[in-house]
Amino acid sequence: MTKDIIIIGAGPGGYETAIRACQLGLNVTLIEKAEVGGTCLNRGCIPTKTLWKIADLYKEIKESETFGIEVNDHKLLADKIKQRKTEIIERLRSGVEYLFKTYDNLTFIRGEASFKDNKTVVVKTLEGETKELTADKIIIATGSKDYKPTNIEGIDHPKVLTSTGLLELEEIPKSMVVIGTGVIGMEFASIYSQFGTEVTVVGNKLLKTEDGEIQKRLKSILKSDTLKFITGVYAKKIVEEDGRLKIISQKVGKDKFQETYADYVLVASGRSSNIDNLGIENTDIKTEKNAIVVDENLQTNVEGIYSIGDCVYKNTQLAHVASNQGKNLVREFSGKEKNINMDIVPAVVFTVPEIASVGLTEEKAKEQNIDYVTSKFMYQANGKALSLNATEGFVKIVATKDLSKILGCHIIGHDASTLIHFAAIAMNNNVGVEGLSAMIYAHPTISEVFMDSVEQLEGLSINTPNPNK
Repeated sequence: MTKDIIIIGAGPGGYETAIRACQLGLNVTLIEKAEVGGTCLNRGCIPTKTLWKIADLYKEIKESETFGIEVNDHKLLADKIKQRKTEIIERLRSGVEYLFKTYDNLTFIRGEASFKDNKTVVVKTLEGETKELTADKIIIATGSKDYKPTNIEGIDHPKVLTSTGLLELEEIPKSMVVIGTGVIGMEFASIYSQFGTEVTVVGNKLLKTEDGEIQKRLKSILKSDTLKFITGVYAKKIVEEDGRLKIISQKVGKDKFQETYADYVLVASGRSSNIDNLGIENTDIKTEKNAIVVDENLQTNVEGIYSIGDCVYKNTQLAHVASNQGKNLVREFSGKEKNINMDIVPAVVFTVPEIASVGLTEEKAKEQNIDYVTSKFMYQANGKALSLNATEGFVKIVATKDLSKILGCHIIGHDASTLIHFAAIAMNNNVGVEGLSAMIYAHPTISEVFMDSVEQLEGLSINTPNPNK
C-alpha cells in the first residue's frame, strides 16, 4: 500500500498535521497505538488545565467574602473532580476521531508502528493484523513520556508519582513534595496547594528559562500557607519513615542536607522522547540521547523521513510547537511556502496566577548585545484587576531602543495566557511600539495592563506617576 504521507503518532502534532495535509489535498495514513490526542489531551495539557480551572475557582470561593458573598461548607469532591477531567478528555477524544471520519483522504489505523527498513513501516493492528506500508514521506510524531531520574535513591517507591500517576490518584493528598522546578512541577504545585495540599517544591532554580524579574517575584506571588519552596538544592534520596516519605536534599555545591516529609512525592524532572519500539535500529536514522536528530527542515538524515515535536532532539516540548512544525512541513510537501514563524512561540505556565512569555528575556537581549529598553506595569494599578481581586503580577515588555520592534514580553498575572498574544501578534507582523500604542483598548479590561506597559516605553502611560515628581 502506498500513500503520500505516513504519520506515526496521533497526538496534537500528528493528528493536526494529518488533517492539514488532507486539507491540502494529500493522502495520509495516520497510525496510533493508544488514545488519539496523545499525552497532551489524555495525560497532560487538557486534564491539568481542567484541574487548574477548579483550583482557580476554589481560590475565588475561599476569598468570596472579599466580593460580599458568604459561602458555607465548601469542600472539594475528589471523585467529582476526576469525573469532570475524564468527561472532558473523552469528549475531546471522540471529537478528534469524528474529524478523521470527515476526510476521505485520511486512513486512520489503530496499531503499533515500527520500521522494517528506511522505506517500510510495519503496523501491528489492534485486531491482530500485520500491514506493511510505504509512502513518499514519513513523519515521526511519537511525542514524549514520563521520566524518572535514576540518580535519586528510592524513586521507585509506589507513592513517588509522575504527573500521569498523580492525575490518576483517587484522593487529594494531605501533603506532597514536588521534585522539579520546571513547568510541570510548578503547575501541579500551584494547583494542589490551592486544593489545600501542603506542598513543598524542591529544586535548584524556579522556572529557569523565564525572565529574571518573573523568577524573582515568583516565590512571593505564588507562596501561600500551603505552598513553600526549597531552592538551591537537589533531591538525593527518598525513604519511607513512619508511614510517610522522607525526602533528603543536598545543597548545590555544599555538603549540607535537608529533610522534608510528605505523604506523596511528585517527580517532575521533565519528559523524555518516546521512540521505544519504533524499530529505529532497523533504519539509518540518527539519534542522540534517545531522541531523533533532524535538520532545519525537520528531515532526518534519511531522505523522506521527518520528525516533529517532543521526540526530536533538543526540540521545545510544547504541543503547539509540534502541531505548527507539522503544518509547516505539509505545506512544503504540497508545494506551498511556510507561513508560520517558528521563532515566535508563546508559552504559558498554568499556575495560579498564570505566567506567559514570548520572545527574548531581558537576559537574552543582554547576551546578544542588543540595544534594548524595557517597561513594566503592575496589575494592582488596573481597575478591572482590582474588581476581580486579581492584583498580583505585571506585564513586562522588552523592545529595541528605537521602539521599532518588540523583542519579548513576559507576564505573570490573571489571564496572562490571553494577553501574551498581543505581543505575539505584534512580533509576528513587525508591529512596533507606536503601532501598539495607537490601538484602542477597551475599558475596563485586563488588556489595559498591556497597554500601559506599551505606553510606558514611550513615557506616555496615563496610569504611571510622573517620574519627575
